[in-house]
Amino acid sequence: MRFPHDFLFGAASAAYQVEGAWNEDGKGVSNWDVFSKIPGKTFEGTNGDVAVDHYHRYKEDIKLMAEMGLESYRFSVSWPRIISDGNGEINPKGLEFYNHLINECLDYGIVPFVTLYHWDLPQVLEEAGGWTNKKTVDAFVKYATACFKAFGDRVKHWITFNETIVFCSLGYLDGAHPPGISNDPKRYFQATHNVFVAHARAVEEYKKLKQYGEIGITHVFSPAFPVDDKPENEEAAYHANQYSLAWFYDPVLKGAYPEYVVRRIREKGWEPDWTPEELSFLKWAAPKNDFIGLNYYQPQRVIKHDPDAESGPASREAVTGAPGKVSFDGVYKTVRMEDKKYTKWGWEISPEGFLDGLRMLKAAYGDIKLYITENGLGDQDPIENGEIVDVARIQYIEEHLKAVKQGIREGIHLKGYYAWSVIDLLSWLNGFKKQYGFIYVDQQNHLARKKKLSFTWYKQVIANRGGDI
Repeated sequence: MRFPHDFLFGAASAAYQVEGAWNEDGKGVSNWDVFSKIPGKTFEGTNGDVAVDHYHRYKEDIKLMAEMGLESYRFSVSWPRIISDGNGEINPKGLEFYNHLINECLDYGIVPFVTLYHWDLPQVLEEAGGWTNKKTVDAFVKYATACFKAFGDRVKHWITFNETIVFCSLGYLDGAHPPGISNDPKRYFQATHNVFVAHARAVEEYKKLKQYGEIGITHVFSPAFPVDDKPENEEAAYHANQYSLAWFYDPVLKGAYPEYVVRRIREKGWEPDWTPEELSFLKWAAPKNDFIGLNYYQPQRVIKHDPDAESGPASREAVTGAPGKVSFDGVYKTVRMEDKKYTKWGWEISPEGFLDGLRMLKAAYGDIKLYITENGLGDQDPIENGEIVDVARIQYIEEHLKAVKQGIREGIHLKGYYAWSVIDLLSWLNGFKKQYGFIYVDQQNHLARKKKLSFTWYKQVIANRGGDI
């Protein structure tokens, strides 16, 4: 079996992680421009001021993407580059950059797949309450509409938000992302609700313009599985899936929040300040979504948390994905299992969990159109005789593409795969130590680009439509 010809093979990036040029050409200050400079927040104080300088080197980078045979490039637009304060005048230089980037892609036959929000919020809005403030919703809709009007004649694939669970939970529960607040479930649930309303309103505005493209949202896809068949661990897994999957997928796809979660957060006083109008609007907007993007790296293996067990603060690794974290409400804990395989950062490698999760998703939501918008291996790539021999990345992606292929065989509506990432980039909290790309960036040699072994391998996969996988 080969992948269908309307299945897009792509790779992805995010503005803050690649662009640099943090204060050039009228770009405003983002929350990450500020947060990353707080001592101790990032590995060795790394930040995105320069990143990998994609802002100035996009032509070189897109030429490499074309050489790799990339069919589509998923990138994000920086909100403060378009509207410096988040809600004021549109910056023509910002529009100019993304127009050039989009046109460069199209010149090579690369389909642009654009994410509107990949975590870099204008700092002015962050200081006014960020995603807990409903005025941010209005500002986002203004910004999204500006992008639709400026780029929608050429961009036909739009993602509103990337990984709401990450920027909200790490922002309001773990304190590891802006605004750096810990243990505030009330604000966490308010922020997520406001994002879902902003998404729905952006979908409405996009449909009004009749640009004949598609629009959706991208979520983390990290399905929870019990470590065994003990009832208490099965209940823990159900609870985890309700809070980390259903809470994020239901309002978008079903137009209503999962009753299991609503009942519990109401009891605890964490219910968002939501209005009947907002809730009815979510219901109205749900059928207008064209697809869901899935960012899959690993599943969750969970047990019921014992409140009497010793439990200090979660490690930096656990906060950012490694097992060993107790849920914010103390119900379950993610654990490492002896019979599973893990990356250097402790993330499980499980194409089986991916496929099982896809089946779970289809059972819950039916025949929804899906794109795998992120999937990849964070590693410290070995260099041998000057060549980047990232065999582990090739094996990782190949195994996950096998799972995608099997999903298609089973009738799961999968229409594209975007490896994370197209190029080595700034990891939000881990600097440049953790590498994901097909293209190596030499931090010691003027950010010189070099093709990795995986670059050549992925080129062959695309050319052969995955026939050898």
